[in-house]
Amino acid sequence: MDITILKKIGLSDKEVEIYLALLENGACSVRGLVGFTGLNRGTVYDILKGLQEKGLASYYHQETKQKFVAEDADKLAKLVAEEEEKIKKIKGKLNDLIPELKSLQAKGGSRPATKFYEGKRGIKFILEDILNSVREGKEKEYFIYSATKASEDINKAYPDFTKDRIKKGIKVKAISLATGGKTYGLDERRWLGTNDESATFVLIYAGKCAFISRDARGLPVGVIIENEMIYETQKIIFLQLWKLIQKM
Repeated sequence: MDITILKKIGLSDKEVEIYLALLENGACSVRGLVGFTGLNRGTVYDILKGLQEKGLASYYHQETKQKFVAEDADKLAKLVAEEEEKIKKIKGKLNDLIPELKSLQAKGGSRPATKFYEGKRGIKFILEDILNSVREGKEKEYFIYSATKASEDINKAYPDFTKDRIKKGIKVKAISLATGGKTYGLDERRWLGTNDESATFVLIYAGKCAFISRDARGLPVGVIIENEMIYETQKIIFLQLWKLIQKM
């Protein structure tokens, strides 16, 4: 029997142990449960109290002794339903709170916030942040300086990134620092034509700038800088370079 599901719905290891002992052995005294589980009396009392609060155990008096019994296993479904209802209420309150939290965050917008990420999971987080931030913003477009080595890390971290970008209707302008690279849809690309293989991929999007590169061990790392002024400056430089490349 897989009892891990009982832990996933909020029961502790000891609560599971006592609950199963009650199911298997029927009505038990505290002394009996101590014998079945090896737990001390104080712990058993505390756990029984918790199970009663959850509606999974009850008690009755038999002569001078107090006996505890497990409630029907169907009560577990009721427990899950109650937890789901609590989560719904929490979600509703959280949705009301998020605008206030964003307002607080906006007040600190003049100070650049820097966040560091490592490995495939970190790079994928940055890429997901690009899609989510641009989709929610006014401009459905972002800008990149493409680099060969970092491109490999990006493809490994999020193989479906380009497909998801196109699906969300997000455009991108790309300047390749070296040769290589092609267009896939909703994107434009221009080339600087250098022979340098820069390892840093720069992304300019939705009030942020991200840099994806490799550390001294050759592992992928990324940094996001959140600041509207830095973003606007980098965007101006990119677009001016974009125009110059067209004339070259």
